[in-house]
Amino acid sequence: MLKFTKDHEWLQIEGDVATVGITKYAQEQLGDLVFVDLPAPGASVEKGAVAAVVESVKAASDVYAPVTGEITEVNQAIVDQPGLVNSDPMGGGWFFKVKISGNSKLDELMDESAYLATLG
Repeated sequence: MLKFTKDHEWLQIEGDVATVGITKYAQEQLGDLVFVDLPAPGASVEKGAVAAVVESVKAASDVYAPVTGEITEVNQAIVDQPGLVNSDPMGGGWFFKVKISGNSKLDELMDESAYLATLG
């Protein structure tokens, strides 16, 4: 199940684990990424809190946790090669995987058509 947030994160939810990244729109607004800082595996994240930071040639930007849970895996490839986020933001450019806690309110997330409508 693919979901989106108003902060331009996407989540691919499989069971109780969500793979999280930033949308194509977000990476286009940021420009070429030069640095990615990811949370540590095992870290707890709260929905809406800063979970990662990206820096581009234009600016630094926060990436928010779209759900509450525990980080189970991070994508070391984008730390080593931040440009992967630009070339494949919704595939190989994923940021982290999070085991979703029961109180994450997934119904507050948008489907793709609702998200695209927010872009105007």
